[in-house]
Amino acid sequence: MTSRNTQFSVAVHIMTGLGFHAGEYICSCNLAESVNACPSFVRRIIAKLSRAGLVRATRGKNGSCALAKKPEEITLFDIYKAVEAPKAFAVHSYPVQESCAVSCNMKPALEKVLDKAQESFENTLKTTRLSELVTQVS
Repeated sequence: MTSRNTQFSVAVHIMTGLGFHAGEYICSCNLAESVNACPSFVRRIIAKLSRAGLVRATRGKNGSCALAKKPEEITLFDIYKAVEAPKAFAVHSYPVQESCAVSCNMKPALEKVLDKAQESFENTLKTTRLSELVTQVS
């Protein structure tokens, strides 16, 4: 079974929660509870969001965080880039069977399609503001 990278969806959940609380500082434990994820995993994502300038965070026993910008100023693409999420799809890494024309040409053909799909995906994220999600959960 293939594992899935959930950092992007968790980061969006965190950012939406922070946007929902409009400027309040929220502790990572409360955010982890909302996501239903391990607090240390949530803190690692918050660190990435902080390095990207999307979140202001305080450290220590009473550490907490808040949005560094207004939700209207943050796109989902900003969050996607901040957490360094992988591409939506990847071509398998199985060796090419030299005796098979499909095997020899499949990867380059499929990569073209997946590159177009990735570009479309990223364009959608670029035009979607965090404020849209905050409104939907309010």
